[in-house]
Amino acid sequence: MTKKIDANTRFYIDIDIKTKKVIGWDYGSRFELEQELTDPNHRRIFITKGQYNKLER
Repeated sequence: MTKKIDANTRFYIDIDIKTKKVIGWDYGSRFELEQELTDPNHRRIFITKGQYNKLER
């Protein structure tokens, strides 16, 4: 299934603050994204579409 990019799309990076490593990045509908990550050492940072596109390159 292809993801749809529209006004409700949010781009993000997940980071482990304990190991200081990027876990991953992705995007999704703001209504479907997890607000609380399961591991307390993981943080989700929201970024712009332009920043996300630079990561993809």
